[in-house]
Amino acid sequence: MKKPNPELIDSDNPEWDESDFARARPAADVLPAALHEAMGIRRRGPQKMPVKKMITIRLSPEVVDGFRATGPGWQARVDAVLKHWLKTHRA
Repeated sequence: MKKPNPELIDSDNPEWDESDFARARPAADVLPAALHEAMGIRRRGPQKMPVKKMITIRLSPEVVDGFRATGPGWQARVDAVLKHWLKTHRA
């Protein structure tokens, strides 16, 4: 195992271990509300549309790569394509 560089060790800010992570809490739980507002931290409000279902789906690499290449929001575009398919292919 490689020894850490002594010049990079900060005794005032030691590396966290499992117990540190277990005690950690989100900033939203420990910061005052006024500080949240000053920093522009917001919590997500209620959803305006019905909640979508989280699923796992296997798609071909060509499909995933093609949609990802279209940029942010690609998963919503996959959803829109599937909705359109359902409209035109009813059982």
